[in-house]
Amino acid sequence: MRRTNSESIGSLIRQYLRQQGLESPLNEYRLMQGWSHVMGPVVARYTRDLTIRNQTLYVKLSSPAVRQELLMQRHDLVARLNAYVGAQVICDIVFS
Repeated sequence: MRRTNSESIGSLIRQYLRQQGLESPLNEYRLMQGWSHVMGPVVARYTRDLTIRNQTLYVKLSSPAVRQELLMQRHDLVARLNAYVGAQVICDIVFS
């Protein structure tokens, strides 16, 4: 006997995570882990700390020149990071 209403394992896991309220924290974790992949090794080297609060990514940088360059690309970076995760995780980035 075969079931006709089968679902994929991936969709069941996503549904479970959403029900348990774990989807957002997992996406935030994936975004922070993907920072160095999206930004590249040069920017990752100058990054000291990443935190997310209220859909805003706070990034501490050790180089004022890198901070200024990233400020000009802020909106593009938000789109690239959200695309990496595959969900709308952040709306803004604050560099300090």
